[in-house]
Amino acid sequence: MALAYLSAALAVALQPYNLLILFLATLAGLIMGMLPGLSATMAIALLTGLTYNFPKQSALIALLAIYVGSISGGCQSAILLNIPGTPASAATTLDGFPMAKRGEGGLAIFLATTSSFLGTFISVIFVLTLTPLLTSWALHFASWEFFLLSIFGILICGTITAQGNPLKGWISGILGLMVAQIGLDTVNTIPRFCYGNVNLMSTIQLIPVMIGLFGFPEIIKAFNKDDASNTIKISKFEPEKGFRLIGKNFPAIIRSALIGVGVGIIPGVGEDTGGWLSYWASKSVSRPEEKETFGTGNPLGVISSETGNNSCIGGAIIPVLSLAVPGSAPAAVLLAAFLMHGYRPGPLLMSESPDFIYSICIYLACASIAMWLLALIISHLTVRILGINKKILMPVIYVLCVIGSYLINYNLFDVKVMFVFGLVSIVLSSLDFPAAPFLLGVILGPMTDSNLRRALKLSDNSFIPMFHRPICIFFLVLIAAMILAQTGIFRKKTAAGNS
Repeated sequence: MALAYLSAALAVALQPYNLLILFLATLAGLIMGMLPGLSATMAIALLTGLTYNFPKQSALIALLAIYVGSISGGCQSAILLNIPGTPASAATTLDGFPMAKRGEGGLAIFLATTSSFLGTFISVIFVLTLTPLLTSWALHFASWEFFLLSIFGILICGTITAQGNPLKGWISGILGLMVAQIGLDTVNTIPRFCYGNVNLMSTIQLIPVMIGLFGFPEIIKAFNKDDASNTIKISKFEPEKGFRLIGKNFPAIIRSALIGVGVGIIPGVGEDTGGWLSYWASKSVSRPEEKETFGTGNPLGVISSETGNNSCIGGAIIPVLSLAVPGSAPAAVLLAAFLMHGYRPGPLLMSESPDFIYSICIYLACASIAMWLLALIISHLTVRILGINKKILMPVIYVLCVIGSYLINYNLFDVKVMFVFGLVSIVLSSLDFPAAPFLLGVILGPMTDSNLRRALKLSDNSFIPMFHRPICIFFLVLIAAMILAQTGIFRKKTAAGNS
């Protein structure tokens, strides 16, 4: 029966009309993913209305294609400009942009695109085979677990981006958490740090913060006479070398895909965390001499982050199909689109629409193939921007940043937010504080705050129940080990043992 459903879905996807929709939606997703400010969530939301009168299967193909394309497209601007097109590609900037600066931007894009394809394809296998098992595992996560997971993610991001001084990375992440508290709180809807400003009550929007943190420093650097990045070499594509690197690092791809699916299946975490955790895992298991190369243009960093964030797509869809609970913000919009087109995701889905999950898997697989082909074609054009003088290019990028910030709510206040956080980014950079943990703190701040307060209310303001939950204990041990490792306590004990 399963093979019959898969064959029928493949036949639908290969119809000329649906193939055209598949490639057009994927292309739109790639373009929106590349442009700073146009996130995957916005891409799916904009397309949902346009698919209202589409046939059901054609609408599903379009929505899944733009989801895959927008998550994958963010890597191109992350690699070429050091400005992630979407938050999911923030980790890719660490090694992707250094590769572009030394003339390997084409190779980096090839690796990122191929890893994105493999990550999405592997996640499809999990959607098809392990949905019930993984969903039951995700049900063990409650408020305490979500709180500790977000803290763990920020500590990891701070550790791997701070270039030898994790304390600065952690401080940056905590500052991001503090910024995320601005606005109406998620529990009692009481204004916090708003000072009577109506715009602040709606919280600080993520996209203007992201554009300010990553866009402004690059724009300023372009007009710095001493900045060597103004003379970046035009990138060449090296598919043979790319395939060799993919084959060499295939175990890391499998590991990153597993991490991405696991992260994606946890409601509310999202693709950006999957990219960071996959990057951290690859760096952690590398040999000591290889760890030093992460952040300086290590291809494995690009491969791991892009595999991780794209495998989150399938992971985020698993709880949508099984529980009608989205695993990420784009998946939440996708859930609304499913409902609009007459599908009812949840425990009864398999009995009401037994072919639905098989159709989703086939359409995701087709979208990943279309993304790989289109992204490589587009890349031959996008890498040429490195041949443009950055003093000419960056004013254009600045205009796009302003437009991207304005389009979030059609509000000039968001443009001001972008400018303010651009100045914050310059200050952080001058003090050697990384911007990535700050951004992740802003992303995870609402989840951290709401889950901690909810857990404390349920436990009468006691932290003791947290120590009675196995998953919490696991995260607490990891967090404690990361902090103690930076104090030198382990090294002192080792030295004492050697003496």
